[in-house]
Amino acid sequence: MWLLQLPSIPKFSTPFLHGGRTLCSAPTATTFPAPSAPCSMPTIRAMKSMQGKVVCATNDKTVAVEVVRLAPHPKYKRRVRKKKKYQAHDPDNQFKVGDIVQLLKSRPISKTKAFVAVSVPKKDSTKNSDIGIPLESQQQA
Repeated sequence: MWLLQLPSIPKFSTPFLHGGRTLCSAPTATTFPAPSAPCSMPTIRAMKSMQGKVVCATNDKTVAVEVVRLAPHPKYKRRVRKKKKYQAHDPDNQFKVGDIVQLLKSRPISKTKAFVAVSVPKKDSTKNSDIGIPLESQQQA
C-alpha cells in the first residue's frame, strides 16, 4: 500500500480560498427583539378605496369609473391631473353615467374587475345653520 503525498498548500487568510468559511453555511443564531404588544391602531393599506365618476354603464353588472388624482410632474414638479378608468362591479345596475361612486377593493370578480361600486352620500350644503349662529340673511329684523 502506498500513499501519494501531495505538497502542502499554504493557508491564506482570505475566506474564499481552500479551508475558509463557505458562503452557504448555516446561519448563526441571532437574537431579535421580542415583538411588542399589538398596537391599538390598525395597519394602513394603500389604495383601499377611491372615488370617481361613472363614464360608461352599458354592460350588465359592470360600470366603468374614471378616477382623477393629482400627481407631481417628474420634471417640472407641478401637480398634474392623472386619469385612470377602472371596471367596477354594480350588482343591481343602479348607477348611471355621471354618478359619483366610491370604489372598494375586493377579491377579483373577473379578469378586469377587482372593485365594487358603492354610492356616495350627497353633501348637504345647509351645514352653516348647524353651528348655532344664524347668518345675516336668516336673522329676523
